[in-house]
Amino acid sequence: MRFFRSRQEPEERDEKLEEGLSASRKVFFGQVSALFEREEITDDTWEELEELLIAADVGVETTFTLVEGLRDRVDSGTLRRPSEVREALKSELVLMLEAVAPRRGPNGIDGLLVTLVVGVNGVGKTTSIAKIANRLKLNGANVVIGAADTFRAGATDQLQVWGDVTGVPVISGAPNSDPAAVVHDALTAAKARGADVLLIDTAGRLHTKYNLMEELRKIERVVQRQKPSAQEHLLVLDATTGQNGLTQARKFAETVSLDGVMITKLDGTAKGGIAFAVARELKVPIRYVGTGERVTDMAEFEPRAFVEALWA
Repeated sequence: MRFFRSRQEPEERDEKLEEGLSASRKVFFGQVSALFEREEITDDTWEELEELLIAADVGVETTFTLVEGLRDRVDSGTLRRPSEVREALKSELVLMLEAVAPRRGPNGIDGLLVTLVVGVNGVGKTTSIAKIANRLKLNGANVVIGAADTFRAGATDQLQVWGDVTGVPVISGAPNSDPAAVVHDALTAAKARGADVLLIDTAGRLHTKYNLMEELRKIERVVQRQKPSAQEHLLVLDATTGQNGLTQARKFAETVSLDGVMITKLDGTAKGGIAFAVARELKVPIRYVGTGERVTDMAEFEPRAFVEALWA
């Protein structure tokens, strides 16, 4: 049984999170914190809190649940001072993220783990695969990448470039070739190389004569026939798309069982609250967050560190 020890120290992770969440902190969550620096909590406080959380993409339903719970505790006398409410809100946000524990990861898998990376075009899927591959390799894993997004022009070339940068082999096919055939070849190569993890880039959008979800099912059948030790689906979600991204995520969840999420482009948006909507509404754990363009610009997700970074 293999265990890949993370080389991302807590201080490094927290620093990357603080940098990546700076816009969310300045625009929304800094204002949320300021609400509880007042002498008392009024009806206006609750209305402003709702507006800020919804604007930060926490989600309407999630926001109402949070605010009503806090309001009930204030009305009952459990919480008295504004500072207590602020700390209670932070604790509730941490609990929301912790409630969805990761189902599976590369640690502890005896044999080959196949990770199908899904998500629509433009979310940063290919770059995210490179970041994850680089992180796993630094942690001691033997990684192979399968370039099965054969329909998007340049997708395979982009992965090959990242493969050269990270030193991770990329198995690919000809442009417009059958993605399932590429997956078959990638699985064969991964087994031959004794790989621990095979990351497969899947199509985010296909030509009109193809159906994206049917193609994913076909790829799944190919993987299952090869009988890897474990298989999972990792969704890449663009934080800048907000609730539209959440709608896309639900579509994928209807087709495949999502095991984890990587949220990208947090550094380019003030709406970092999408993480809470993902946890509460999709019931899917967040594995990683992207915090920039470089292959090292990512952080392994840790709920408390994430929430603290929003208030840092």
